[in-house]
Amino acid sequence: MNSKIPTGLEDLLRRPLVGVLATVTPNGSPDQWPMRFTWDGAHLRMSHTIPRRKFTSLQANPNYSFLVTDPDAPSRCLEVRGWLVTVGGDQDGKFYSELSERYGDIGIELPADVEDRVVLILDATAFVAR
Repeated sequence: MNSKIPTGLEDLLRRPLVGVLATVTPNGSPDQWPMRFTWDGAHLRMSHTIPRRKFTSLQANPNYSFLVTDPDAPSRCLEVRGWLVTVGGDQDGKFYSELSERYGDIGIELPADVEDRVVLILDATAFVAR
């Protein structure tokens, strides 16, 4: 594991790709789910809702693994590891809308669960080229 992004893989965090977020549920079983994200150079940010399992899993155990694969060259993969730093509110859907635009969903309506929306802010402490 490396505390810096391996050379040549930075684009996987900057491009609007979908990665797989892996967590451990409160009962100890693994859980994986595709997630859209942003990267600011130190943190991954993802939109989620309070009642869902991914949120409750990260509250119980803040450790995560996030795998991003290049759709143009599937052997180019980057795993990011770290922990949940904090959860920010997104009840107005601003981050959800920004994320939708990043992924090309221009003009998309806010979801019905917008009042439960939060921004997961995940610290990235280790990177693994796969």
